[in-house]
This record gives sequence, C-alpha cells and structure tokens, in this order.
Amino acid sequence: MLRLLLTLSLAVAILPVVRAGARDTGPTPMVKVIQPDSAKAGDEVTVSGTNLAKAVVAAIYLTQGDKTIKVKVTSQTETDVKFAVPADVKAGRFGIMVLTTGGDDAREIDEPVYLSIEQ
Repeated sequence: MLRLLLTLSLAVAILPVVRAGARDTGPTPMVKVIQPDSAKAGDEVTVSGTNLAKAVVAAIYLTQGDKTIKVKVTSQTETDVKFAVPADVKAGRFGIMVLTTGGDDAREIDEPVYLSIEQ
C-alpha cells in the first residue's frame, strides 16, 4: 500500500513538469467540405470546416504528389476560406493542405478533401 501511495505521489509531482515541456499548438483546423469540388484556373473555391480563422490558418496550398502550390486567399472566417485557383495550375486532382500560424510551431495539415482542376 505504501509503495502504491509513493508511486501515485511521484506521478502527481512529475505531471506538471511533463506538461510544462509540451507545446501548445493551438486549435487544429479541419476542412470538411470544398465547394465546388471541381474548378478551372481563376475560379473561386470555398473550403468550409472549423478553426479556419486568420489567427489559426496562415496559408492554404494545393498539393499533388511532391507539388505544393500556394493559393491566394480572398476571404477568411472561422468556418470558411475562399481562394482563387491559380492561373498556372494544370489539370488534375489536388489535395488541400493548411499551414497553421505559430512560427516555429506551425504545422502543415493535409485535409481530407480534394479539388479537381479542369482545363
């Protein structure tokens, strides 16, 4: 019994130290819907979800294999980000990646939605 109490006391004493070393990366953005799901160069596209405000999301990218193309955000709220499809994007299926704010703690998050670019 004494051993159990000592173990629990040690765990309670160490827990704040372990938490102090952990970085708070803030809320995680999540894209749930893309409208429309197919577009042409120059079209405006909207991604919708949660935690998409400027304070959380620094940039949006189209991804395809090792290609990463930054898009120009035209409007951004907590639940929606609108962007223009770049003029030089070739036809194909692209994933959406979100870059979070946070400097050295920024994260790149591949979202579970895809955009088909048509010519």
